[in-house]
Amino acid sequence: MADDAKPLLIKRYASRRLYNTETSDYVTLEDIAAFIRDGREVQIVDLKSGDDLTRQYLLQIIAEHESRGESVLPIDVLTDLVRSYTTSAQSVVPQFLAASFEMLREGQSKMLENLSTFPNPMSSMPGFDALQRQQQAFLRSIMGGFAGSSGPVPEDDDEPEAAPKGRAKAESGEDLAAIKKQLADLQDKLSKL
Repeated sequence: MADDAKPLLIKRYASRRLYNTETSDYVTLEDIAAFIRDGREVQIVDLKSGDDLTRQYLLQIIAEHESRGESVLPIDVLTDLVRSYTTSAQSVVPQFLAASFEMLREGQSKMLENLSTFPNPMSSMPGFDALQRQQQAFLRSIMGGFAGSSGPVPEDDDEPEAAPKGRAKAESGEDLAAIKKQLADLQDKLSKL
């Protein structure tokens, strides 16, 4: 856990290749995005000049996701961000964005906490615990992209630590299908009562 406290140092060589100093291998932007999704802080520096390039590469990762149709930022937000660079709001925007994301992380954490601790009258129904665990997993997968997420750690030891590349979307779709099926079953049971 001590390694997770310090940023993962990535060095950019003159050839523009990115080198992970922990594992002594080259990495891609997608690898860096995966490190960040896993909760690691990342620092990218130019080997020759020592300049910190982290911001530039994070923006590039966001731009690539947006260009692939994985849009998170609405056009009006992007437009306002561009405007903020040329107005007096430039000094306020970073603090506002940081506070907004902190509130989002706290809200996510409280929501997951409430799901696990709030006494629910339906908790005596057969299969409710499994449904609740799947809901928590679903919420973690939705909100897991936010760095520093402070949601509860999964209680299941059955879940793999990391899904192999390319399988995350398929497993997420399977989880969603399973949740929908269990919800439909639960609704059928409720209607019979």
